[in-house]
Amino acid sequence: MSSPLAVISGAGIAGLAAAWWLHCAGWRTVVVERAPHLRDSGHMMGLSGPGLATVRKMGLVPRLQTVAYPDRGPHIYRSRNDRDILRVDYRNLLTGIEWITLRRTELVRILHEETAGCTDLRLNTTITAFDNRDTGIGVQLSDGSQLDADLLIGADGVHSTLRRQVFVPDAACLRPLGYRYAAYDVPDAGSLGEGFISYPEPGIQSEYYGLTQGRLAALHVWRSQVDGFVPPTERRALLQSLSTRSHPFVRATLAALEPDAELVIDDLAMVELPSWRSQRVVMLGDAAHSLSLISGQGAGMALASASVLANELERAAGHGQTPNATQLDAALSTHDARLRPSVLKLQQRSRKLAPAFVPATAWAFHLRNLALRAMPGVMIKRFFLSGLKSEAEAMAALR
Repeated sequence: MSSPLAVISGAGIAGLAAAWWLHCAGWRTVVVERAPHLRDSGHMMGLSGPGLATVRKMGLVPRLQTVAYPDRGPHIYRSRNDRDILRVDYRNLLTGIEWITLRRTELVRILHEETAGCTDLRLNTTITAFDNRDTGIGVQLSDGSQLDADLLIGADGVHSTLRRQVFVPDAACLRPLGYRYAAYDVPDAGSLGEGFISYPEPGIQSEYYGLTQGRLAALHVWRSQVDGFVPPTERRALLQSLSTRSHPFVRATLAALEPDAELVIDDLAMVELPSWRSQRVVMLGDAAHSLSLISGQGAGMALASASVLANELERAAGHGQTPNATQLDAALSTHDARLRPSVLKLQQRSRKLAPAFVPATAWAFHLRNLALRAMPGVMIKRFFLSGLKSEAEAMAALR
């Protein structure tokens, strides 16, 4: 008898982590990805808490540390008038707190390399039809393949196609937080080097992280009363219109963006689903419970969720054994029960932080800056300690 098969939609962090953990549980996997290549750009991320604990179990920490970016001293917050608002030395402020800073795409690349010998990755491929039954799920792919699978996993991101097909339309589960963000790589036209600098102003914040080979990772977050898809042809003009009064470094760096560069613009939104499963379909990562980058735990919870899912499937049916309908229902129910309390707490934290994430008015911006100057260590440490408490609760629930 052959081992069970899972078809995974999406070759991002959640999808590739699921393939890795399911292989450890004795499953076969086919990962389908709509794009012709793995994503090669993305914002910086910090891996801590449940995410760091999960990659440590996977034995990936040494590899991740080779592509991690070291703590580079003060993070400078500078006004558009070229005055330093604040300098924060996270290295000293957060002594004893463990995390890894890296590019999101490096984590995807390493997960891809780690799963290369144990999964069937099909790029430029989509799921065209499926038949969800109690005894199995038939999946048809755009490359003409027809697969008899035991589980279909939706790991295709916050705007999941599979979620719309199986559960509800986006309008019924996406909860915009009133912000949009843009992320891209760009030449270091302003000679930042290996620094980390932010240019906050009312309604928008622009951050730059020095990479290698004379490039920067750029991230803009701004308040927005509109949401939804922004066509690629309109993205550069939108950023230019938002930064007309920004610091010269912001405008110069945007002007240096190559014409063919990948420029990601999306809403900061959470996904709220009362259930992450329907028969033999289960949602994972951002497709199930997007936390937004405000939480700082989206990637970490995607990694942890993949681990818990594989663990519960193996517990219910045994290593490499195909679960029957009752066993599958038990595994998916326990996966939900272990994860959902932590997800709900992290989403609540995002809602609480969202109103002050980027002050909307000049007056609110001025008051925030006064408070930061008066007691930067207290406020920032309180913010991180709040996050650490949420991480500790999540880790306890996932053990």
